[in-house]
Amino acid sequence: MPEIKLGIDEAGKGPVIGPMCVAGVCATAEQEKKLKNLGVADSKKLSPKKREQLAVSIKKYAASWYVYEVEPKQIDDLRKIMTMNEIMVLCFSKVMEKLSAAEDQMFNIVILDAADVSEERFARRVHDEYGKKFKDRADKIEYISKHKADAISPVVSAASILAKTRRDELIEEIKKKEKADFGSGYPSDPKTKLFLENYAKEHGDFPDYVRKSWKTAENLL
Repeated sequence: MPEIKLGIDEAGKGPVIGPMCVAGVCATAEQEKKLKNLGVADSKKLSPKKREQLAVSIKKYAASWYVYEVEPKQIDDLRKIMTMNEIMVLCFSKVMEKLSAAEDQMFNIVILDAADVSEERFARRVHDEYGKKFKDRADKIEYISKHKADAISPVVSAASILAKTRRDELIEEIKKKEKADFGSGYPSDPKTKLFLENYAKEHGDFPDYVRKSWKTAENLL
């Protein structure tokens, strides 16, 4: 069986506004080489325009790809019963499940951008979660979980770019709908804080695109 890698990464774990996007990119060794030659890198180190250009090429050259969009309300509801790290395990597993259903040639190596202080524990938890639906497949896959994997592995870099590009698109849609520039959506962003303060004063609550379980939002209400 040929070696097929699946790289998974997220964008938008920390913001108080907007969804989180978790992307997966599958590639053979030859396709991964093409991705590397394109100049894929950690999405945070690329300009928005460069990310958009690369996203088009990634979708063209990858064996398959998928972006899982997690709405703020989903995150709020899940946080009532699990930690954010456990939510990440669930979401990474969802991407694996989706690409398992789409792939004729199964990926046999999964490279994860670890969302846990313990790389090994994150890999084990993703294996176990994925194994609930695909037990036989889960045990045949090699799991590589690394911090900053998006700076090391081309398939994870590609996934990082797709996740970030899609989240940026969704944030722009919210801004157009609201006719407001609330910045990045991160709690540390002054534009985001000011927008939330004004919204809370005017409406006494927050819309669905705000993560109400975040301390930033809770404190304002």
